[in-house]
Amino acid sequence: MRQRFEQQLSLGAVPISDIKIPTKSRDEMPPTVRALQHIFTTPALNEKIFKLLEEKICKGKKKTGRKGMDLWHILVLAVVRHATGTNWDRLHLMANYDILVRSIMGIRGNNFEMKEFEIEYQNIIDNLSLIDEDLLYQINAIVVEAGHQLLKKKENEIVELKLKPDSYAVETNIHFPTDPIARIKLALG
Repeated sequence: MRQRFEQQLSLGAVPISDIKIPTKSRDEMPPTVRALQHIFTTPALNEKIFKLLEEKICKGKKKTGRKGMDLWHILVLAVVRHATGTNWDRLHLMANYDILVRSIMGIRGNNFEMKEFEIEYQNIIDNLSLIDEDLLYQINAIVVEAGHQLLKKKENEIVELKLKPDSYAVETNIHFPTDPIARIKLALG
């Protein structure tokens, strides 16, 4: 029996809406976690996404039995895996020891000497393999639409995007061939 996410916070856990996300990092994790936080805190958006997840993962399953991994945990780990382009071993490490990932999953907190919640390696593989490429495209379309709604202003108003590019174009004067050996081969024909 799967649920969307755990309704009751565990002792010492920080609510997902209150997670502090670093803003001065060029790593891919802070914007990814911020997007996940927005999905979680926006009821209309998370309803659409959870409905897709339930249709794909819970369809045809009985409502009884042992508790499976929460749909929220599956979504977070799938998004983190694809955003970072990581492998299963690193994802397992991030799911169990990365503070930012555990916080957005809603399972961080060991201030009261409670047993730390760990996700097994095979459990991650088995659950994340339930999400296929088509489902990721559908979720992506919903998130992009929500992003457009955030940036949507009046028709005549110009929207200014603040981007941090990793590279830039520089005008150069390149002559072919620049390699002296290639020039000799070209001359000899």
